[in-house]
Amino acid sequence: MKSADSVIRLFVCTAQKDEVGKDVVKALKTELKKQGLKKLLTGGEKRKVRVQTCNCLDLCKQCKKGPGAALIVHPEGTVYGNVRPKDAADIVHEHLGEGRVIERLRVD
Repeated sequence: MKSADSVIRLFVCTAQKDEVGKDVVKALKTELKKQGLKKLLTGGEKRKVRVQTCNCLDLCKQCKKGPGAALIVHPEGTVYGNVRPKDAADIVHEHLGEGRVIERLRVD
């Protein structure tokens, strides 16, 4: 039986009026396929990556008040704000692929 820890989840808020969160989800899924990172090898263990929509993450005020969506990487807890579809390639490559937090999107 696989542990829940073997899955990395990207929770993307889709509560915006313009539905940018849904576009971010589509872009993330496309990039995961394109970059071949639907399954990652981290610490010698294969991990699946799941992109999931959710309602409000209660991050609106910390979300840089921009036209993007809030996103949380679970289980590590990195929070990104004002994420737009064009940011998906960086999130997949830099964060998931290389293990580097993207500071320009990071919310404390």
